Amino acid sequence: MKAASSAPSLSIRPASAEDVPALWQMVRELAAYENLLDEVTATPTRMRKALFGSSPQAHAILAEHGGETVGMAVFFFNFSTFRAQRGLYLEDLYVRKAFRKRGCGERMLRYLAGVAVQNGCERFEWAVLDWNLPAIRFYEKMGAKVLKEWRICRVSGQSLPALAALPEGMANAP
Repeated sequence: MKAASSAPSLSIRPASAEDVPALWQMVRELAAYENLLDEVTATPTRMRKALFGSSPQAHAILAEHGGETVGMAVFFFNFSTFRAQRGLYLEDLYVRKAFRKRGCGERMLRYLAGVAVQNGCERFEWAVLDWNLPAIRFYEKMGAKVLKEWRICRVSGQSLPALAALPEGMANAP
């Protein structure tokens, strides 16, 4: 008979407002991993309002091992006009280095797939950086299809208000 393991198990749970410091730290760790730390403008206050304020913009889950936060995912619901159906979009998934290749990412993806199914979503999507081959291999192993023909378009910084400005003589439509 096999002896019971005394090692703490991995658990996945929805994040709460009290988890904002851990979420914010892991967002910074993810940005550092992706060489994008200079793009992080989120603060714990902004994160708390966005995730747990009166009108949440997104949701988060945490992975914990022995009381330690070891991973996080942030997601929101989107909409497909082709399907006239909502979908779940995974904005970020991060697992701390010491817990990679130990089932944490898989557990979080499966948890989120369950959230998608429970909410009537027909799609579960996310983006991955083209240089992140370990993540791409992992996602493909989990059944994801990497859509090479699609490109993300982004307008940000000063380009956003410039795009929003109407040319002279152009009126807002009702």
